[in-house]
Amino acid sequence: MSRVLAIRHHVEDSPGLIGEAFAARGYDVDVAMMDATHPTPDLVGYDALVILGSTHAVYDDEIEAAWFGRELELIATAQRRAVPVLGICFGAQALCRYHGGEVSASDEPEVGWYDVEPVGDSPLEAGPWFEYHFDRCTLPVSAELWATTPAAVQAFAVGADVGVQFHPEIDDGQLAQWLAGGDEGVRAVGLDPVALLERTRRETPAARGRAQRLVDLFVAHADARRRS
Repeated sequence: MSRVLAIRHHVEDSPGLIGEAFAARGYDVDVAMMDATHPTPDLVGYDALVILGSTHAVYDDEIEAAWFGRELELIATAQRRAVPVLGICFGAQALCRYHGGEVSASDEPEVGWYDVEPVGDSPLEAGPWFEYHFDRCTLPVSAELWATTPAAVQAFAVGADVGVQFHPEIDDGQLAQWLAGGDEGVRAVGLDPVALLERTRRETPAARGRAQRLVDLFVAHADARRRS
């Protein structure tokens, strides 16, 4: 049976709808913590790697010294073993940086539900997708741009790896846990946490379908790269 490893950076995070989508495709889904107190997980036996979001920044030198440097090494290990990576928010920024791009603070944070604009013949759906980020990517020349908003790159591919700036894993249950841990980021952009949670509750059934199709797209993209 195929196996996917999902890396999280906070106890309240989970692969959520993305984990469900992999499971529906027959994958065993394992979750490991990546922080200063946990060892780097082992990729042996895994067919895909998912890197979830984080409240930290990939350009924070202290975070890199504490654990993010090891996460970059894990991505390098995935490349050597031909394990495709799906990076989500912080995970997408980690991929961007690993492949030679840059990540910086955004002048226009995005929090809430947004449509994205697919680029060219990109197979990515427009959404809406859940956003919660304060940084943005400048892609390396090797990247294929899949989608944008006026504020940021939203999806891209480099080789078999795919990064998405939005959070396709989010459902109302996980957002409730995030908000219970602190809603300052939501309030900072002028949103009502209660209203955002209610919107997410309404969006969750359709978001589940979009997450499944995103995983289908990721697996098909990785398979095509592997064949080529």
